Amino acid sequence: MKFDPHNNKEKWEKWKSINHSGISGISDYNSKIILQYLNDMELGINISITNKKGSRSPTRLNSLKNRMVLLAKHFEKRYNLDKITNISEEQLIGFFTKMRSGEIRKANKGIYKSVRDYAKIFKAFWHWYEKVEKKKDNEIKDITIYLDTSGTKPEWCYLDEKQVRQLCENAQYDYKVLIWFLFDSGIRSPTELMNIKVSDLYKDYKELNIRDEISKTFGRRIKLMLCSEILKEYVESKKLKQEDYIFRKNHEVINRYLKRLGKNVFGDKPSLAGKKYSQITMYDFRHISCCYWLPRYKSESALKFRFGWKKSDKIHYYSELLGMRDTISEEDLLIDVTKTEIEKRLVSTENENKMLRDEMDAIKIQMKQIGFLTNKLYGGFEILTSGQ
Repeated sequence: MKFDPHNNKEKWEKWKSINHSGISGISDYNSKIILQYLNDMELGINISITNKKGSRSPTRLNSLKNRMVLLAKHFEKRYNLDKITNISEEQLIGFFTKMRSGEIRKANKGIYKSVRDYAKIFKAFWHWYEKVEKKKDNEIKDITIYLDTSGTKPEWCYLDEKQVRQLCENAQYDYKVLIWFLFDSGIRSPTELMNIKVSDLYKDYKELNIRDEISKTFGRRIKLMLCSEILKEYVESKKLKQEDYIFRKNHEVINRYLKRLGKNVFGDKPSLAGKKYSQITMYDFRHISCCYWLPRYKSESALKFRFGWKKSDKIHYYSELLGMRDTISEEDLLIDVTKTEIEKRLVSTENENKMLRDEMDAIKIQMKQIGFLTNKLYGGFEILTSGQ
């Protein structure tokens, strides 16, 4: 069974049971259509052919319902729209423009930082609505064509290898092991991390199997190059059994500790990736690990496999090329044509050497034959002489 550190499934089931007959705070029409949309997403029907097939996870469903209900409330209040599907293209684009600028704010007056996510979710909802209506022979205009779904990447906390070691030197033993494991494996945390068992470790703790059922994308077996010894020591000291989970501290507790540790070791200043050391979390170590392994892997596909990525753009997203170094060598200056010419010359030289070796072998054979004949003639001469 997969461990759910955020309790997303429980939250989704609880919300469904409370709101199955109607979502409070929005109009009946908006409630009905949002519930229909969420139901289809849970079943995995009326989904765009370009998207992943199958039902959406509880994590995704919770995100969809939170944002769609909030948008419905905003549209009802701002545009007096009891039907979310009656919003015009101008109203939609104007709304998200004001949301990005900070004119439209949260209930606590805070600025929305994930406007891109709201825009993407509404776009997905609208395309679902188009598909549903098309089955009824109703053509719906796509009003989301010019909807801006871009966004700036959130800041994160960057540490180089020396800083990771420095952090570990000042950490409590349990957290020291955890930090090394996160840095080495680059595992998703807490979702994949919290589901790792002792039985997932192979070859004397030098290989880690991230099972398919606990991964967001695909299962993979990767090598642990930095933490195998301390991890083995940790498992043995804790007397953990094969089916025991290795890391089960609450992720919120872990993040609070990491933030205190980061501040104590590096201060309250920003890292190279913008986020302060005092705000470091487990998630940041996936970025940090990517920066460490990027210049060390010989192929992009191998790096993507280690981190469980299907698309190459994730490499730049997670690393921003921080910590990269120039690895050009003199051999790299030899372009393909030059290399080919040198290879041809080497082959020619090897052929010449082979011919010389063959000639030498032939001469040796001839010398042996001459020696044999000489000995034979010399022996005959001795017989003749003795006879006289």
